Amino acid sequence: MALFQDLIITGGGTFDSSSTQKHPLGTRAMTKDGRVFRYAVAGAVDTVAGSLYQQVVVATAHLANTPPAVAIGATSFVYTPGAATGAANLYAEGYLQVDTTPGNGYTYVVAGHEAIASSTAFTLYLKDPIQVALTTSSRVGLMPNAYKNVVVCPTAITARVAGFAPCIITATQYGWLQTRGPISALINGTPAVTSPVANSATTAGAVDVWTTAAAAVTITPVGYMMQVGVSGKNNMIFATID
Repeated sequence: MALFQDLIITGGGTFDSSSTQKHPLGTRAMTKDGRVFRYAVAGAVDTVAGSLYQQVVVATAHLANTPPAVAIGATSFVYTPGAATGAANLYAEGYLQVDTTPGNGYTYVVAGHEAIASSTAFTLYLKDPIQVALTTSSRVGLMPNAYKNVVVCPTAITARVAGFAPCIITATQYGWLQTRGPISALINGTPAVTSPVANSATTAGAVDVWTTAAAAVTITPVGYMMQVGVSGKNNMIFATID
C-alpha cells in the first residue's frame, strides 16, 4: 500500500493566491501533466512569476539553546532563546531540533508560540510529544518551515531554495511554488539547451549556468534549460528542485 500520495491540482489552481490557508505548508501536489508544487506563504513582498524563491533566513540565536527539564510526553515547555526577536508563530509548522544528548537527533513539529522577545523566555507548543526527556545538558533549536515567508533568492543565497513562483502570490498570502517540471524562469546569461542551471549570483530570482567550479555553499542546481536562454527574459527550463 502506498504511504504517500500527491494532491492533484486542476483548473488553474497553481495560480492561486489566498489569504486563507488551505493546506499545511510544504504540502506536495502535482498537476495531471506531472509538474510538482509545494504549498507556501509569501513573505512581505509579492512574488514575481518565474522568479526563484528561498526559505527565510534562519536566526542563529534561536539555535543551540538550553532547555529546562522537559518530561517524556510533554507538548509544551518554556523556551529561552538567544538575542533575537521573532513574530508570534514564526516557527508554527516548523521544527524543534535537539542537537545534544539527552534527546540528540530528535525532531518535533511546532504547533505555535507567542511573539519572541530577545533572550526572553516564552512558551513553545509542540504537535509531537517529547520522546526522550530533555535536561539542561540538552541543546535545542528552532527551524522555520522551509515554505513559510519565502523571499526571492538574493545574488548571495542565504538559505535553502524553495521553488519558482508560477504566478504573483500577494505578500503574506498562500499559494504554490513549482519545484519540478517545465516552467518559464527568469534567465541570466545565455545558457545553452540542456545546460544545467542554478540560482544566479548576478540577478536576484534568476537562474544562470551551473558549473562544477561553482562553490556549493552559494550555488544550488535547480534544473536544465529546455531552450537557448536569453538574458533578462523568461525562458523554459525543466525544474528539478523536488
